[in-house]
Amino acid sequence: EEDNAYSCLGTHREMLEDAARTEAFREAIFQTCKGKVVLEVGCGTGILSIFAAQAGAARVIAVEARPETADCAREVVEANGLSDIVTVLDGYVEDVAEDVD
Repeated sequence: EEDNAYSCLGTHREMLEDAARTEAFREAIFQTCKGKVVLEVGCGTGILSIFAAQAGAARVIAVEARPETADCAREVVEANGLSDIVTVLDGYVEDVAEDVD
């Protein structure tokens, strides 16, 4: 298994704590995702998928290659009450494409 910076949840925490970055993504998502079907590849903790659902996306599919990180994203989605809109798939996007209808 490839070891990189994104395998550590600490890296995701640093990105989330970057308020300017997070808010810029949030604003862009709120301006573009209402009523859309959204695919987030490499969802990490799922924060951008959460934003898309909160912005009114019809459906969000979040894909994360690392199973432990995908589990974290599922917990975040469930904690925010958005499991009916956001589906988290673990695996590489090429491998889970058939799971998305």
